[in-house]
Amino acid sequence: MPQNTLIILLQLLIFPGFLFLIMLAFIYEWIDRKIVARIQNRYGPLYTGPSGILQPLADFIKLLSKEDVVPDSADRLIFTLTPIFIFALPLTALLLIPIVDEKAIIRFDGDLIFLMFILTLIAINIILSGYGSASPYSIIGGVRSALQIIGYEIPAAISIIGPALSAGSLSISGIVEWQISRGMWTILLQPLGFGIIITCILAELDFVPFDIPEAETEIVAGWKTEFSGRKLALLRIGKDMEILLASALIASLYLGGAQYVAFIPPIIAFLIKTIAILFLLSLLRAIFARFRIDQTVSGMWRYLMIPAIIQIMLICMGIGK
Repeated sequence: MPQNTLIILLQLLIFPGFLFLIMLAFIYEWIDRKIVARIQNRYGPLYTGPSGILQPLADFIKLLSKEDVVPDSADRLIFTLTPIFIFALPLTALLLIPIVDEKAIIRFDGDLIFLMFILTLIAINIILSGYGSASPYSIIGGVRSALQIIGYEIPAAISIIGPALSAGSLSISGIVEWQISRGMWTILLQPLGFGIIITCILAELDFVPFDIPEAETEIVAGWKTEFSGRKLALLRIGKDMEILLASALIASLYLGGAQYVAFIPPIIAFLIKTIAILFLLSLLRAIFARFRIDQTVSGMWRYLMIPAIIQIMLICMGIGK
């Protein structure tokens, strides 16, 4: 096997590829749970591993050993495939994010559009999961998820495109390189876009105050109600991968990504920035109460759409470049 091929395989499978990303996703779930617990005057994971850091992995292994029940009325094909896609899609998208330097493992002109397409596919799979379960609670959760997409999808897309317009590139690696060349992060030029993308990512992740698709006090677990065993394990780790993807995407578009800073190596800079984004997301989910679905949709169209359009107009006028 040629040496270059071997290096590419090691990058894809080990570092900074699949194995590293899965491990990192578990760690980020632990950080999220710890932050939310502390803000709410709880301990969070405590006993499994140092300070409970191995608790997400233990939960995953436990779910793999549980019985995998498929409801009689469920669509077996959809019910089986959607957990796989919900895990595989964010894992694939993470390969487009620069992690160890300014260039991602997979990069091409237009990879930002491809990543946006993957985010939409994840949301569609959540809707299909609800309908495929054929449970009243799951269907309601799926419908709420579909309605929520109507609210946040367009503002999110506009806030993602903003840095691309400034950099003159539809490649995530190109946007990171542009920030490095300017010596300035996009957040300093487009703070409005940063606030919009943070809000929309909360909705994308079904985090409070936008957790209405899986509101436990109303519809059990929403679209995830009927999943168990290995399928629920895939959904759990898929959510962890999505949290990591969201943090990495925002850090790359607005905070310079894996940018070498003084004596700090790029991978350490990447981890610091993504953990800072995760802290902000966890803080917001811990201090807010749940919105109704009508409040979510109307609020995003009223209070996010107009600022997002104003942001794009400012960029086109040369402000924020």
